[in-house]
Amino acid sequence: MNIQSTIPTKFWHAIDDNRIQCDVCPRECKLREGQSGMCFVRARHNDQVVLTTYGRSSGFCIDPIEKKPLNQFYPGSAILSFGTAGCNLACKFCQNWSMSKSKEKDILASEASPEAITQMALRHQCKSIAYTYNDPVIFLEYAIDTAQAAHANNIYSVAVTAGYIQNDAQQAFFQHMDAANVDLKAFTEKFYWKVTGGHLQPVLETLKYLKHETNVWFEITTLLIPGENDSEEELNNMTQWIAENLGFDVPIHFTAFHPDWKMQNKPRTSILTLQKARQIAKLNGLNFVYTGNVQDTEGGSTYCSNCGHLLIERMGYTLGRWQLTNINQCPNCHTTCAGHFNHQAENWGARRLPIK
Repeated sequence: MNIQSTIPTKFWHAIDDNRIQCDVCPRECKLREGQSGMCFVRARHNDQVVLTTYGRSSGFCIDPIEKKPLNQFYPGSAILSFGTAGCNLACKFCQNWSMSKSKEKDILASEASPEAITQMALRHQCKSIAYTYNDPVIFLEYAIDTAQAAHANNIYSVAVTAGYIQNDAQQAFFQHMDAANVDLKAFTEKFYWKVTGGHLQPVLETLKYLKHETNVWFEITTLLIPGENDSEEELNNMTQWIAENLGFDVPIHFTAFHPDWKMQNKPRTSILTLQKARQIAKLNGLNFVYTGNVQDTEGGSTYCSNCGHLLIERMGYTLGRWQLTNINQCPNCHTTCAGHFNHQAENWGARRLPIK
């Protein structure tokens, strides 16, 4: 297969001093001929911004959708995951740094057109395709083309993203997504600037855009790092903001940090910290609050927002009891559960299956 890996893009404009500005994300990289943006994959070539990784991936894997994590978008289903290289943030704790921090194209060993990816998903009976591992915002043209091919074959598209994107690109990208998990990395500007090299406000604007201007089902993930973003005050402020701006039914996942990349000196997050965060969120009215990267059946399961009845039991990525009715209601009080569900659990389980 011979796929053209460099394609022209739309989101840029000429500025002063013979430079052009990339308009995909808030970094607004200003480029001279031959220069790449901070993401490494959007570059100036022949007086335009091009994407240099179209049709090339760092690998493909079939995962349980709960691993994205999405707990209320067709639970138990299989999702085909892939990413490329580069990233538009510089998170010191990145757990996919070999891909997201790579400037090298030699990690992109897999070549696949959007149509080939779709056929791969069909062949393995995947309900969805996930654009993940590194942020799909920076390879949005490849993701959009793949989403269009997927939709033509009744396959959903899922963005796993930090939400660091400008307005025009945001609209173009998310109109092709069915679901998203947005990484809200903290709730202070200090953390965003010091630890990720970015800013908080653009991410909050993305979350509000998804809630109020799209039909995208989205869930939020916050990786809790000891001593950095896990104070009770910050968690209280964050979950109050979510309740007031996004409503009570947006699921949030508090996940455990493990030392990685440039934050090897931090301890792992304790399960008690995650459970405390869950308690704070629920006290602020959030209905669906999960813990992740730990063994916590209660924190991983879905409960009725009205009466607290167990609806979907989870042990890690494996589903247990399924008690939603066939119209997605609680069998105890008949409250409808927010999200997208089949009439019964799908059975992919916890398997992780790398594929070519």
